[in-house]
Parts: sequence; structure tokens; C-alpha cells
Amino acid sequence: MSDRRARERAERHQLIIRTARELAEQEGWDAVTTRRLSQLIGYSQPVLYSHFAGKDAIVTAVALQGVDELAAALRGAGSVAELVRAYTDFAFDHPVLYDAMFTLRTELEFGPNAPESLKQAFGLLYRVFAPQAGDQDPETFTEVAWSAMHGLVLLTRHSRLRDGLGEERVALLVTLLGRTP
Repeated sequence: MSDRRARERAERHQLIIRTARELAEQEGWDAVTTRRLSQLIGYSQPVLYSHFAGKDAIVTAVALQGVDELAAALRGAGSVAELVRAYTDFAFDHPVLYDAMFTLRTELEFGPNAPESLKQAFGLLYRVFAPQAGDQDPETFTEVAWSAMHGLVLLTRHSRLRDGLGEERVALLVTLLGRTP
């Protein structure tokens, strides 16, 4: 009995995450509320709260899935050009997921207490950027490179940069990040 209950609970947990992500992709994150999710999945709000403390926890669960998907997209990148392209393509192709990962309030911790999947994703960035650090601290260089990619993504997505220069910006970022000081 307990195995079946555990399996059903895990399935319900995934249903909540999947439904939240689908609703956010269709209508935006503002549409994702515990009340709306309860209606869509056919369970009461107390059942939903037995899985997640609230919306931030749900967004966190979606973000963790996104981190795994980003890591999968980055895994094959062996050069700065391949990594920057994989990262920016992922961010532009999955804007709602990217927002959950890096712009919305979540319960994710970065740094030493980060979830293992986040550490692994950062490790993929580090693997490519660390050799470019020269005399700089490789971890700090990786953080700055990540920040540059993130900034480029958000400024582009929010129309804060001139139109039509996306490819040139990505190429310039590759050039700048690929230079060993």
C-alpha cells in the first residue's frame, strides 16, 4: 500500500509542476496561482499545499527542472562559441522556463548550498570558461561570463538593445570571453 501511495504522491507532485509550467507558458507566471492550479489538476488547495508551501516553491521545482534541461543543452559544448550559443539559444527558446530559473523569486540557493543540479550546470560553464581566465580567479571569471550571457539574454528579450544585431552581439561576446588575458 505504501509503495502505491508514494508513487501516486510522486505522480501528483509532477502533475503540479507540469501544470504550472504549461500554464506559465500559455498565460505567463502571473496566471500561476495555487487556486488556479488546484482547479486545473482537480485537487483541493490543501492537497497542493501538502506538496508545496506556495507559489515560490512551485516555481523553484520548475526552475530545478529547467536547470537540468539547461545542463543537458550545455553538456556537448566544448568551446566558448558552442557554450555561448547553447546557453543563449536555450534562454531564447524557453523564456518562461528561463524566467523561473533566473528572474523570478524562488527558494533556490546559489553558492555552497546550491542544489546538486545547479552545481553541475555551473560546472559545465566552469569547464569551458576556466581555461580562459588567465591570471584571474577561474570561478569568478566563470561567474562574470555567465552574468554577461544572462545580461545579453535579458536585455535582448526586453527590447533594451537595438534591433537586428543579435548575432553580432553573440559573436562579440564569444570573442571577448574567448580571449585569454
